Amino acid sequence: MERFKIFYNGIVKENPTFVLLLGMCPTLGTTSSALNGMGMGLATAFVLMASNMAISSIKDFVPDKVRIPVFVVVIATFVTVVQFLMQAYMPALYASLGLFIPLIVVNCIVLGRAESYAAKNGVINSGLDGLGSGMGFTLALTILGALREFLGTGKFFGLTAFPEKYGSLIFVLAPGAFIVLGYLIALVNRLKSRD
Repeated sequence: MERFKIFYNGIVKENPTFVLLLGMCPTLGTTSSALNGMGMGLATAFVLMASNMAISSIKDFVPDKVRIPVFVVVIATFVTVVQFLMQAYMPALYASLGLFIPLIVVNCIVLGRAESYAAKNGVINSGLDGLGSGMGFTLALTILGALREFLGTGKFFGLTAFPEKYGSLIFVLAPGAFIVLGYLIALVNRLKSRD
């Protein structure tokens, strides 16, 4: 039950996007479609889980003075793995996400979870914490991307729901990301206030 709470926490109570408001650069920059949002979220989730587990397993051997640089190197290693895999097996998604994949290295969600959780807890719990935060981030980016894609182009995961001429271009552009994210955060806050 305790491990489920660790996982659940990252998805709902401490959702990186809707509650903690972390990782706004990839959130706003990559969610022009549901597929882009899901791809970015899953890439970040893998890096979060793998780096949390690796950092948790080496935490006792790393001196405090070099802790952060070591964490960044560990995170960068997993980001490179994700980058190569996406380049090889999902070139269209990789081209669409572009610069945002290497920027996972300095994403405040990944560094924050490494410092606040993985550096202080066991490997399994750290992996669950990373997976929960990663799934919360993926869920948020997918919802945001799906709404923007639907409102802007009339599509949902690339499938046409209504003709594109009835969509509103602003939702596919940067201002649409701010508008939709603002309404989603307001909705989450409203739902939390009822509890």
